[in-house]
Amino acid sequence: MSARPLRAADLVVVAVGGAVGALLRLAVDSAAPDTLLPWPTLGINVVGAFALGALPALTVVRRSPRAAAALGPGVLGGFTTVSAWAGQVRSLADDGHLVVAGTYLAITLGAGLLAAALGQRLSHRPEPEEALR
Repeated sequence: MSARPLRAADLVVVAVGGAVGALLRLAVDSAAPDTLLPWPTLGINVVGAFALGALPALTVVRRSPRAAAALGPGVLGGFTTVSAWAGQVRSLADDGHLVVAGTYLAITLGAGLLAAALGQRLSHRPEPEEALR
């Protein structure tokens, strides 16, 4: 893949996408009940990992580098959050919840990697024969 020059419009679509993703994350966080294990962040990061892996399945992403930037680093970059996850793991450990912190760490890493691989696998599926005619 060759790099193409970065243009101001690329920065704008990533910024707008990032704002949309951050608002989506805020909506999920706000709607979720407060529990010891931060389920909303776990779900956000696993869903985001899957979506990033599956992104190439979208025709618009394959055809438009700008759409890929808006959806990948933009929307999904704003939606997912490693910083919140890391802070939550640290906070759980600091509060003496070492088992919960370790479990959360392991589940997020394992489920995120699995979701990204599944999304990528689904995005690289061969087209059905009927669709090619």
